[in-house]
Amino acid sequence: MSGGEIHVNVSWCPRGFIGSARELREPVIALSLGGLRRKIESLMVPDSVELRFHLDHQATRERDGRRGVDRYPGSPREVRAGTAP
Repeated sequence: MSGGEIHVNVSWCPRGFIGSARELREPVIALSLGGLRRKIESLMVPDSVELRFHLDHQATRERDGRRGVDRYPGSPREVRAGTAP
């Protein structure tokens, strides 16, 4: 699989981001998308792979919320400690 491309479907739950793909034996869970990328890349060693994340609706909302982007104004969001509502 050297130099290949893996399409990873990403969802989100309170435990974190969940990535799954045919090439992975089981889903991978991480607290951030960067952590998810690192975990999957370490599983693919020594092969060099290009990862393409496909985020579902929940994962997109969580990512955007962490970035401070409000694509859905007026919708209720969970308020985290130390952040403004």
